[in-house]
Amino acid sequence: MSETIFSKIIKREIPASILYEDDLALAFRDVNPQAPVHFLVIPKKPIVKLSEATIEDQALLGHLLLVASKVAAQEGLTDFRLVTNNGVAAGQSVFHLHIHVLGDRTFTWPPG
Repeated sequence: MSETIFSKIIKREIPASILYEDDLALAFRDVNPQAPVHFLVIPKKPIVKLSEATIEDQALLGHLLLVASKVAAQEGLTDFRLVTNNGVAAGQSVFHLHIHVLGDRTFTWPPG
């Protein structure tokens, strides 16, 4: 996997408003928020996109969802939306797996 803005944030080469960090994951505010609360949860392990995750990543993927929920609670959210784009046509622009957590507004369905 080539270097991405997210790998540079993990290495602290680019600043970010970090909300949570542990050995496996990092959560930080989105620089282009689409909701009053909008942050990203990323694995520290470089996975390009969800479809490239393997069975060995199963626990990590679950951990990312738990981190998303924990940070959402820290941010005062009880209702929130999770979005993971997989590929260019789905809107993925940074090729390092990430979960968008959006909240503090009403969302419509279908989303796109």
